[in-house]
Amino acid sequence: MSELINNAEKRKELLKHMILELHKGQAPEAVKEQLVRMMGKVPTADIVEVEQQLINEGLPQEEVLKLCDIHTQALKGIIDHGDIHKTEAGHPEQTFRMENRALAWEIDTIRKVFGEIESKSDGEDVSQLWIEIRNHLNALMDVGKHYLRKEHLLFPFLESHGINGPPKVMWGKHDQTRAKLKTALQAISTVKSITSGEAKQIINSLVSPAVESIEEMIYKENEILLPMCLKTLSDSEWHQIYQQSPEVGFCLYDPPMGWKPASVNDESTTIKDNKRIQLPSGSFTLPELQALLNTIPFDLTFVDKNDRVSFFTQGKERIFARNRAIIGRNVQNCHPPSSVDMVEKILDDFKSGKEDKCAFWINMKDKFILIEYFAMRDEAGGYLGCLEVSQDLTEKRQLQGERRILNYSNQGS
Repeated sequence: MSELINNAEKRKELLKHMILELHKGQAPEAVKEQLVRMMGKVPTADIVEVEQQLINEGLPQEEVLKLCDIHTQALKGIIDHGDIHKTEAGHPEQTFRMENRALAWEIDTIRKVFGEIESKSDGEDVSQLWIEIRNHLNALMDVGKHYLRKEHLLFPFLESHGINGPPKVMWGKHDQTRAKLKTALQAISTVKSITSGEAKQIINSLVSPAVESIEEMIYKENEILLPMCLKTLSDSEWHQIYQQSPEVGFCLYDPPMGWKPASVNDESTTIKDNKRIQLPSGSFTLPELQALLNTIPFDLTFVDKNDRVSFFTQGKERIFARNRAIIGRNVQNCHPPSSVDMVEKILDDFKSGKEDKCAFWINMKDKFILIEYFAMRDEAGGYLGCLEVSQDLTEKRQLQGERRILNYSNQGS
């Protein structure tokens, strides 16, 4: 092992060179062999820093995303986490790991079903085993909440520490995994009776890739993302993640409640100021204004003129997940990479004065959702920011005739 490189900068230069060799088509096993010979173990921090450097130096994010799994294959088994402390039950890092353990159990179980189907002759009916696969895929769909907490809680804090590239790449992998899962579940759900031969084809082409995508992400989180977060985030930041996690939900695991680091003073931040806010058409106390904004029957999100999320309402029935971690975050980072261009187009048109509003409507889980964007301007026409308004119009679209008598029912008459 006399060839080992001990200089930190030289190690990172070698790692960057080897990643670029992977991009040129070098075999992952050959790269791993050279890394082991020259570096021994590869520190987590080096992996993150080199990936960030490559993106900053112009390597397209799409290319990093495309070859992300190859990087992981080359680094598997040789990552050095360094000196990181073990977290206790209730700590968000521990919750992410426990969710990954639950996901891994589902993956192991569904693969056993794959094996049973593989052992059957092609013409044999495997409809009951097919139902088992569908049930396990439904359970794996819960990974969406796991990814949302990463995207809207972990990633903003990493960005505040200057770590931007890896979260963007990982979000892109989330999107790929979600798409594969959705396609696989649709294929499974449309088939009620199936032979082993037919099942094998769907498993190999659609189901296995979705399962493998989740499995690869589990490895990336446990070996790279979570150790990096433990070294980067403060106790206060972890506690904010803990407090806001229930707003998104958990994945196949219910963590214990009441976790709080000793260094954090957990005082509630309730509004106590009863002074009135005077507006041209009236006034409110702060509690009144908060209650009004959270009572209106639609979601509001305000993005200021610098493209930073400044406010969102917290009504009882939210349409899209929101949590306080997005406050102050660049709005482009609150959207998946595939939709950032459209977000920037809307904001550019609003800022230039070319447009003042735009609307989209979608069908989501049997609901009809209207999403509108409005440019907010001062009296002189200066751009103040963008207001997003989201409404569930499912019931309102069904209204007919008139209602002129008192009736507390939500149904039309």
